[in-house]
Amino acid sequence: MPDVLADSNIEFDPLSQEFFADPYPTYQRLRDEAPVYFSEQYGFYALSRYEDVLRAHRDPAVLSSAHGVRLWDLLKPDFVNQSSIIGMDEPEHTRQRKLVNRVFTPRAVAGLEPMIREVISGFLDCLNDREQFDIVADFSAPFPIQVISGMLGVPEADREQLRHWFDLVLHREEGEHSPPPEGIAAYASLHAYFHDLAQEKRRHPADDMMSRLVEVSIDRGEAEGATQLSDKEISSFGVLLGGAGSETVTKAIGNGAVLFHRNPGEWDKVVDDPEVISKAVDEVIRYWAPSQYVGRFTTEETTYAGQAIPANAPVLILTGAACRDDRAFEDADRFDVTRPQPVTIHFGHGIHACLGAALARLESRIAFEEIARRWPRYDVDEANCRRVTAANVSGYSNVPVSVGG
Repeated sequence: MPDVLADSNIEFDPLSQEFFADPYPTYQRLRDEAPVYFSEQYGFYALSRYEDVLRAHRDPAVLSSAHGVRLWDLLKPDFVNQSSIIGMDEPEHTRQRKLVNRVFTPRAVAGLEPMIREVISGFLDCLNDREQFDIVADFSAPFPIQVISGMLGVPEADREQLRHWFDLVLHREEGEHSPPPEGIAAYASLHAYFHDLAQEKRRHPADDMMSRLVEVSIDRGEAEGATQLSDKEISSFGVLLGGAGSETVTKAIGNGAVLFHRNPGEWDKVVDDPEVISKAVDEVIRYWAPSQYVGRFTTEETTYAGQAIPANAPVLILTGAACRDDRAFEDADRFDVTRPQPVTIHFGHGIHACLGAALARLESRIAFEEIARRWPRYDVDEANCRRVTAANVSGYSNVPVSVGG
């Protein structure tokens, strides 16, 4: 057992019901007692303090992404990423990221606002005459996949099926780090779908991201020169962008609905001054991070918080814990929509910072603007709220609300 745990009896299990329901008491103990935690059960290390998490994101040479970013990949001794940008190290990561960077710049994303507001308003308009509905199942789950799928060029008739597959891929049973058979099958279906879509775009290109990925050339360095992306690479882009482009927003809106219900004074600030909403979105995502952790793999021995982590070791960077570190956030456990934020890490940081952060912020801002305009008062039936049990994703699958009072 590493020295860091010699005097600690903390049990941190990211596959436990306790973690799925509320990991924050455990996070506090990790930050205070074991900032470099070692899991004897699974064999990973975990970093929980803001300063260490920020530094880890800035050190991709030592903390590699190429052995997977999810726990079930990190625990496979011989797993090496082959095609997904999220699991690439330099220089290939930057070469591929350049292909989609310009689609997700703040300026490019801002141009999508009319389309996004139309999609969001369409879903909310269907709820206008109802006094009770589920703000996740009826709204925040179905609309984000419409936005990102439209950008990718997915036909409208296929988008709900994609959402169902993404849900299956992320689902975890308690104590199981790998997806169930249905999740593995769904992952294969997603790759097959985007492979076929790439073939369709080769035959019939359109004004969408998949068509541009099919057409673009990538500089692979002196050895290979410029080549087109392979179908496997294109399908991996589709799976990554489709999943990431929907999950964060879905969870942020559900989480926000519950947080505002519990903190009505903060909701009043949003209702009274829509200019506050942009900050409120970041505070929702800080307070209850939709993405709780990301995995890395050490390429050499490194030291954090005075403790050595050996080479060739899985490491979990605990975003959810770092975002509630009172060393970086004053009164960190208080939900405050006007809070000044330090360097943000809730969308990642460094070379692997979330590609879709600007898009997620825009969608969430518009969603809360439209909710506040329609329903300045609402109640959440917390007894019937349901949380997801998913790989590194935290939030609700169901948040019943009443708006008739």
